[in-house]
Amino acid sequence: MELRPRHWLGLGAATSVAAFGVSLLYRFDPNASNSPFPPCIFRAVTGCYCPGCGMTRALYALVHFDLPGAFAMNPAAVLGLFTLPGLIAWKAGWRARWFAPVVAVMSEPKFWLWALPTYWVARNLPWYPFTLLAPG
Repeated sequence: MELRPRHWLGLGAATSVAAFGVSLLYRFDPNASNSPFPPCIFRAVTGCYCPGCGMTRALYALVHFDLPGAFAMNPAAVLGLFTLPGLIAWKAGWRARWFAPVVAVMSEPKFWLWALPTYWVARNLPWYPFTLLAPG
């Protein structure tokens, strides 16, 4: 499959934005008090974790090659991030038979309508093993 010029432009723009984000995460620690990254508004207002809580700190840990630290901050985001290159390649025309079930599940709205609220509630439960889902 040949990419058209507008696809190359989009790919270049996405790569540039990602590189800029990685450079920010490499330079600034979101755990520091003088961090330029905003805190989670939902957490500040409610005191509960949202599905995205800890994602900036997880990305910071990944940029610094700390996979266990990233997984401790937001396990669902880390797992989702590792499927992202495959989903992008699938959209671009790559078709691996073994990846088809992943695409089928991740493109199903019912999956997300079930998974996100379940994860949201589970990471706020105060008992083990649910406490492993909370950031930190």
